[in-house]
Amino acid sequence: MEAARQLYNSFHSKILSIYPDPEAQQLVFWLFEHFLGISRADIIRNKEISEVPEALFLALKDLESGKPIQYILGLAPFYGREFKVSPEVLIPRNETEELVYLIIRENQQPNLKILDIGTGSGCIPISLYLEMRQPEIHALDISTEALDIAKTNASQLQAKINFHKTDILKEEIPLGELDILVSNPPYVRMLEKALMRSNVLDHEPDLALFVTDDDPLIFYRAIAQKGLKSLKPGGRLYFEINEALGKEMIDLLKNLGYRNISLHKDLMDKDRMISASRA
Repeated sequence: MEAARQLYNSFHSKILSIYPDPEAQQLVFWLFEHFLGISRADIIRNKEISEVPEALFLALKDLESGKPIQYILGLAPFYGREFKVSPEVLIPRNETEELVYLIIRENQQPNLKILDIGTGSGCIPISLYLEMRQPEIHALDISTEALDIAKTNASQLQAKINFHKTDILKEEIPLGELDILVSNPPYVRMLEKALMRSNVLDHEPDLALFVTDDDPLIFYRAIAQKGLKSLKPGGRLYFEINEALGKEMIDLLKNLGYRNISLHKDLMDKDRMISASRA
């Protein structure tokens, strides 16, 4: 038997050099809930733990190495649900939840045809399917491994998604007559690497994160250009963007002939999303 509070204190002290409080506290609570089935209240009450599995100590070592807890548990929360994740896909971010909310808020009508480009874990299209009214949802990615994870998430969450394996930089969008085209493509410039935490750099897929400094809008340009053929007249385009490149994104979409271009700020007051409509 082991007392929960003592075990918690031991774990907490070991990761404090890597993660600041209150993040360190939350990470230990998350581990204990997952591996021991005990809550924060159980720790406060100093509940006796009859058996501590070896997997919990292995998870602690992973945390100490900087591995993101979402990859340790194989799960990440997004828009009120849990999604399977692995190092083959980007961990879903809070900002992307805001993108999903924006799309839902602005598109209340039923039976919309929607495509997500660079789907990763599938968190965007699955959330849209489950939150919108009878949409037809498609999603594509270049990575077979990512598509396998997205398909598993769709199955587990009972979302009907049509998946496509496509290299958007080299191939055309494989369908047309879209009402909505959405993407959260790679947008972190190499020059911004120094500002990022090592647990992201060491563990999350470069393919889903980085673009070159000399052409940081490469994915946006390709998607927006091809979107002119695939979107219906008046169809909507939604991007998550690099906060430093809002003006450049407006110019790009204007030059391609898009209308009703709007920058949207996230909860941190940063330019994080942009929307536009096909003329």
